[in-house]
Amino acid sequence: MSSPPPPSDALTPRPRVDRALVGLTAAAFAVRALYLVLEPRCELAGDESSWVALGVHELGRPRRGLSPLRVPLIFYPPLYPYFIAVLHRAFGTLAAVQWVQAAVGALLVPAVGRAGALAFGRRAGLLAAALVAFYPELVWFSGRFWSETLFCVLLWWGIERTLRADASGSARVAAAAGFFLGLATLARELALYLAPLAAAWLLRPSSGWTTRASWRPSAGALRRAGALALALVLTVAPWTIRNAIVFGAFVPVSTMGGLNLWQGNTTVSHLEIYQALAKMGGPLEQDRYCREMAWETIRSRQPLWILEKLGEQMPEFWKAGSEVLDHLVARGACGPLTDAAVVPLEVLLVGPYLAVFFLFLVALVRVRWTAGGAFLLALLAAYNLAHVVAYATTRFRLPVLPVLFMAAAALVVGWREGALHPLRGWRRGLLAGLLLLALVTLWPGLPELATFRILVGW
Repeated sequence: MSSPPPPSDALTPRPRVDRALVGLTAAAFAVRALYLVLEPRCELAGDESSWVALGVHELGRPRRGLSPLRVPLIFYPPLYPYFIAVLHRAFGTLAAVQWVQAAVGALLVPAVGRAGALAFGRRAGLLAAALVAFYPELVWFSGRFWSETLFCVLLWWGIERTLRADASGSARVAAAAGFFLGLATLARELALYLAPLAAAWLLRPSSGWTTRASWRPSAGALRRAGALALALVLTVAPWTIRNAIVFGAFVPVSTMGGLNLWQGNTTVSHLEIYQALAKMGGPLEQDRYCREMAWETIRSRQPLWILEKLGEQMPEFWKAGSEVLDHLVARGACGPLTDAAVVPLEVLLVGPYLAVFFLFLVALVRVRWTAGGAFLLALLAAYNLAHVVAYATTRFRLPVLPVLFMAAAALVVGWREGALHPLRGWRRGLLAGLLLLALVTLWPGLPELATFRILVGW
């Protein structure tokens, strides 16, 4: 069956510069700049201390310089530590890192807006871009020392270029997609495992798999997919070669994945894990040990392992929470907070998430999905599954929230235009099932919210 046609407004010629999208990008930077000015001074918490230590102290040593051959960086992906190090060296302050990061974070707006326009039409793209511009958690991350902001921007420009390459038939645009996905990989290695989906999507026949002959990709599709793959490999390869020179082993980006896989599948405590690793000879031996232990644990949990993991990690990935709340409440980075002070924070942070989440569920049933939208859903599913296999937190869902934004925007636009599927028959049953599954997934995390405890009298 052939793919549905793109939304009608996606076919309308547009100026090369979309003024509405430029305005939203400027507004996004203004909001992030205002946050930096008004943000209360809080302690570094969570992984922030590690990123700052790598950028300022490890890469910032005067005698060592920034040469990748002279630093023992292997556990963490390199891009964000170098981002901190270069800016800190240039300006002598971490505040410069935050301001540049705020500007970079605003660039997520045009990436999502353009990707949304290609998948769902210009109106839906602009609405999704507006959600990105003002979504509280994205604003907060732009001023903190986490790799999320940089990773999200690079990942979504890679996705936008992939969609554009398919729409335009351009191998050059596909190469740009591979370049951005390669940079995203150097910020977080998971992008490397999402890239094959992008290449496979570029190989698909534009008319759908209607005949046996259509299963064979065209020469143009092969060129586009090949350009994306080649550009990605060439972007990542210098760091892979560096790892081979410095450590004498094939490590594409970092050794973080092995530890995450083991931690996410074992019942052994984190303290016991780190005590075991302390006895290992070095980072490569530790990585081999982590991978061996991870796969041994996974094998021992068969055949119910994936079902157990879905039950464990899906509530953690999708729960009604926020990394900001973990930072402020659980870690107490800004000092102790009463429930009365936490409630407005929860309303500000969790309220928009739940609204978008439930609109997304309705969109799954009622929106007329295009091929581009299906590609975004596949990326969302693959990304979610990767964190089910390892482990999940609310922070890890941030890079795929734009998929929910786009779907919610497409639902709103489709409702206004009368273009939605009618909610009857099997669609009504499917929506009821999705809502029930969502409530089961959200329920375990609700008692963590002060607002919920106050409402139910706990």
